[in-house]
Amino acid sequence: MMEKKKPLIILTGPTAVGKTEISLLFAKAIGGEIISADSIQVYKYMDIGSAKITKEEMQGIPHFLIDELYPDEEFNVVIFQKKAKEYIEQIYQRRHIPVIVGGTGFYIQAVLYGIDFEETAADKSYREELEMFAKENGVEALHNKLKEVDEKAAEEIHANNKKRVIRALEYYKQTGCKISEHNEEQRKKCSPYQFVYFVLNQDRDILYKRINERVDKMMEKGLLNEVEGLLEMGYQRELVSMQGIGYKEVVSYLEGEISLEEAVDRIKKETRHFAKRQITWFKRESEVTWIEMEKYFKKEDMLKVLLQKCREKGVI
Repeated sequence: MMEKKKPLIILTGPTAVGKTEISLLFAKAIGGEIISADSIQVYKYMDIGSAKITKEEMQGIPHFLIDELYPDEEFNVVIFQKKAKEYIEQIYQRRHIPVIVGGTGFYIQAVLYGIDFEETAADKSYREELEMFAKENGVEALHNKLKEVDEKAAEEIHANNKKRVIRALEYYKQTGCKISEHNEEQRKKCSPYQFVYFVLNQDRDILYKRINERVDKMMEKGLLNEVEGLLEMGYQRELVSMQGIGYKEVVSYLEGEISLEEAVDRIKKETRHFAKRQITWFKRESEVTWIEMEKYFKKEDMLKVLLQKCREKGVI
């Protein structure tokens, strides 16, 4: 007899859609513990710009991969996958259900399907060559290199995500294969979990309005002071963490490169673009349950639908 797969719940959606509030209601209802799938909330001191949940807001529900690393420590999909799997096992030992909450689709996919990242070793000399090329010619020129060999990967990876662009070029050089095709193959793998994959979505105009309002609130809460504090602690703008939306634009303002008004406008624009890319990613994923938030007048009504879907899938 086959061993029954263990339960896993994914609760995701574009930035600012309202994942945090729903995740708390949901985790309370099922006895869940939350693993954050966010590439910036994992860092200490980066609270306002990442819209990080506070200890009080957690309402006693255990959260993992929040405030665990310093901004100069490395964090990527491989590290996320390893840590998330460890936390999932710990949650099972407590007889609770792991709920992955966050908007980084690639991180979620890595855990859900057990993507293998160990197939190729890093080519240090080629990586350094690409780093130098980006420094001399800019990230757009580097991104164009990727476009020439793997157009689909170039569509999926933003030019500013230099690390992933370099990794895709490395993969092509080492294997002669496109990383987009490799990822597609991995996506077809059968998940080791009995899972439900919820994507919270919202009317585009409402979502963009929420994004703009959230950026204004971040500025009111003291995003400028937060970034100044990070720089004073010695965390330089070149760090991967400091390339996060909201942080790099404020650094540009503090360095006198752009006005404050322009920095705020850029944050709003970049966040809207990011939300659009997130939705595109989730649309490509299989076995996804879309939750259109404007259909629900009360959060409790939405919660009933989530719970019903989990029962249908045998997850709770």
